[in-house]
Amino acid sequence: MTRWLVLIAAVAVPLVMTDSVSAQAKRPNILVIVGDDMGYADVGFHGCRDIPTPHLDALAKSGVRFTNGYVTGPYCSPTRAGLLTGRYQQRFGHEFNPGGGPNAGLPLSETTIADRLKAAGYATGLVGKWHLGGAEKFHPQRRGFDEFFGFLGGAHSYFPEKRGGRTILRGTEPADEAEYLTDAFGREAVAFIERHKAKPFFLYLAFNAVHTPMHATDERLKRFASIADEQRRTYAAMMAAMDENIGRVLGKLRTEKLEENTLIAFISDNGGPTMKGVTINGSINTPLRGSKRTTLEGGIRVPFVLSWKGMLPTGKAFESPVIQLDLLPTALAAAGIETKPHAKLDGVNLLPFLTGKVTSQPHETLLWRFGQQMAIRHGNWKLVRYDTAADGAKPGLTKYKLYNLADDLGESHDLAADKPDKVKELEALWKKWDAELAKPLWGG
Repeated sequence: MTRWLVLIAAVAVPLVMTDSVSAQAKRPNILVIVGDDMGYADVGFHGCRDIPTPHLDALAKSGVRFTNGYVTGPYCSPTRAGLLTGRYQQRFGHEFNPGGGPNAGLPLSETTIADRLKAAGYATGLVGKWHLGGAEKFHPQRRGFDEFFGFLGGAHSYFPEKRGGRTILRGTEPADEAEYLTDAFGREAVAFIERHKAKPFFLYLAFNAVHTPMHATDERLKRFASIADEQRRTYAAMMAAMDENIGRVLGKLRTEKLEENTLIAFISDNGGPTMKGVTINGSINTPLRGSKRTTLEGGIRVPFVLSWKGMLPTGKAFESPVIQLDLLPTALAAAGIETKPHAKLDGVNLLPFLTGKVTSQPHETLLWRFGQQMAIRHGNWKLVRYDTAADGAKPGLTKYKLYNLADDLGESHDLAADKPDKVKELEALWKKWDAELAKPLWGG
């Protein structure tokens, strides 16, 4: 009898080990792709006609497209801080883009999604734009990323001969990069997947396209010769480059048979810069009003897609408001990583909402603060105070304006005078949230 028990135990041990390895292999890869300063109207799945985006459109068709997808601010660095922490960046003082200096960067008190996934055994990599501090202590490889290829600042030339001494880094060392930068980022993302395809990985692919400077390859510019406006033509060529390289990355997942084991997110970091007072890039935010650097919809509502083949619905338009803060808890839930209450996350796990297990809305209320500009969306009501430059006036601040986004997506009919009680209700909700926030660590 004892002999049989020993034999059973000998067989059982490898079975348990195999099952453990199998369970680990089933943890999904996480791929988060970010575009930079994209116009809301400039993707095919939002109706764009002059710039084909077949790979982004295919991604949207393969998963869920969020028609009310937001970011937590109208500027590059703050929304990235929110994305990587799952917390409103105003809670820890990262309200504006950091300038130079040893203390301007994502506060070390904050834990990133890369920190959390690395601790769970994921290989973690960043390809592209960081913009969360240039000092050594803020370097991506000190914030949870095993690997880094890209640049630390907020903008960068796309051609090597125009980089003016600013370098592309591989880790902490300068990389002698000769390729058009968007193509280089696509190449490096594919290489990261190749290196880590045998175990769960997290790849944060943060393009700087279509942020200025406006640099495009001659071959792509020729494809858009029919666009008369030179800036729009260059923008189209830059968008095409990003879409092509997203296609390269998605194609690599397909080739390696990783599609069904990869959760893929795509967002823009903020709306397109379309108004006077910002460096415009040829983007279009129609039907939204406003621009990057404003709390109008054109500054904070963005293209937003989530796809996970076999696990999420395909071709679905999800109408309830979501925000980029939701990506961290969603990714952790997909990976089976528990989030403790002391993490104080503001985002929510979207998976049960997308699969129909939960039928309520992920968020009843979303909030924004950007200096003196503010906004709150509560249901379909939005109270906002924004930069008057969005209306073609000199820079300043409007009074409170109230819009019903259900029938006024373009924020053209101010209802504040007609509904003073609604203004007071939303103002009170916003002020309660505002009282919880930290002072900005640096100026705007």
